[in-house]
Amino acid sequence: MILNIAAYLFVGIDDADGLAIRIREQAEAAALRGSVLVAPEGINLFLAGGEAPLRGFLDWLRDDARFSGIKTKESWSETLPFARLKVKRKDEIIAFRRDAAVPLDRERAPSVDPATLVRWIEQGHDDAGKPLVLLDTRNREEVTFGSFTSALTLPIDNFTELPAALALHRETLRDSTVVSFCTGGIRCEKAALWLRHDGMDNLLQLDGGILGYFEQVGGFGYDGRCFVFDERVALDSSLQPLVDNHATA
Repeated sequence: MILNIAAYLFVGIDDADGLAIRIREQAEAAALRGSVLVAPEGINLFLAGGEAPLRGFLDWLRDDARFSGIKTKESWSETLPFARLKVKRKDEIIAFRRDAAVPLDRERAPSVDPATLVRWIEQGHDDAGKPLVLLDTRNREEVTFGSFTSALTLPIDNFTELPAALALHRETLRDSTVVSFCTGGIRCEKAALWLRHDGMDNLLQLDGGILGYFEQVGGFGYDGRCFVFDERVALDSSLQPLVDNHATA
């Protein structure tokens, strides 16, 4: 079986070019495939390979104190879902192009854990009685594979378009508790930070994203699958791939 991991961490990296080279060397030595983005604001990884080599790579990464706290979302497949390994140095680990959206510059936006979100979905409101709105920060292609029931989805193709698309809804969301979510947490973390700075103080982020939610509580309140950026195409709430070994599940 192939172990697949998704992980990111916002942390200051002043040697991004050199780190990208070292990561490539270690990942190639472990015969890993996937993508790694390294930027001054942090690191973003989607990797797959044999369990022992991949866990060894993560141990090597965590030996660097900057990455000791990185958390991974795990799933399994019969075959490698990536054709090759890509390691790139970027300006951002997820392009948003907004000031006040870098967690290094300010405190992380408040989050809600999956178990609490299950309770809120069951209730239809948060623990203070405010109406609950789930905000999908992904693009329209991803949403076609699935989303939370009755989530607010936006007609965007790129993450950079989110602020303008959401502006039309800001007033109607004013009296609700809004929980933003995405695949693994990185986009809703950036979006929540920027939106709260922009005055949307009723916005939280789903800790760990959809994949973390599936891992911890399953698919309660979620319709369909979660799109992933590799040859598996999408995962169901049991983290089983839609496509594996060129066969449809």
